Amino acid sequence: MNIKFYAPAWGNTLPFDTFCKNVKEAGYNGVEMTLPFEEKEKQNILDTFKTYELEFIGQYYQSFERDLDEHAENYEKYLRNLIAAKPVFINCQTGKDYFSFEQNKRLFDLAARISRETGVRIIHETHRGKSLFAAHIAREYFTEIPDLRICLDISHWCNVHESLLADQHEAVELAISRADHIHTRIGHPEGPQVNDPRAPEWKETLETHLKWWDKVVELHQNNNTPLTMTTEFGPATYMPVLPYTQQPVGNQWEINLFMMNLLKKRFRGH
Repeated sequence: MNIKFYAPAWGNTLPFDTFCKNVKEAGYNGVEMTLPFEEKEKQNILDTFKTYELEFIGQYYQSFERDLDEHAENYEKYLRNLIAAKPVFINCQTGKDYFSFEQNKRLFDLAARISRETGVRIIHETHRGKSLFAAHIAREYFTEIPDLRICLDISHWCNVHESLLADQHEAVELAISRADHIHTRIGHPEGPQVNDPRAPEWKETLETHLKWWDKVVELHQNNNTPLTMTTEFGPATYMPVLPYTQQPVGNQWEINLFMMNLLKKRFRGH
């Protein structure tokens, strides 16, 4: 099994060509990001990926409409825009935490239909504010929708449940069994992102996340199925900042490189 690693475009402030050059030289396989609707702008991005031989994971996060009909219409519009670019797959922050089960299920069903029509795989992220925002809520969706596949970003659940999920074992195990993609950010009980995973005070928190990811890797290895990871530590103010100056306390690029290299070493041979 070959694990592939992707860089987030989120937080990039460099010219896109420079960013992609850095991504390639760092040893990533590709980039995870959304795409604009403007054709020329979109084509420039795709041409740059081609230049640097980088793969593309489509990302959807624009879940803002409160009205479900409007929400579903825009959801489909964004998905089809990403599909047209032929991504490896699409990772969606699907639905809203305040939608009912049936309302969110309508969106999952829509994504499944579009995926069948187009042949592009669509998975759904465990993300605060969205349908899979909490372990116990996600467990219901996993139970009722047996073919639901996810991007496991368990950092959100640590924050939502204000714990390292010791009391959510069954839901976590179920999530691990559904994970095809991982966002390798380290969350903690008081936030979705530690200030720096290299710091010794986060050792237990880091190890907890690594053990969860070990299980995902083992499952995919046993099933001989592909697994992808995006090093998704974010920029300020997701990255904690100093008061008054708003200066980030860590370097997003360096931390994401640390995570990729740590995981490449840990899972070498997988």
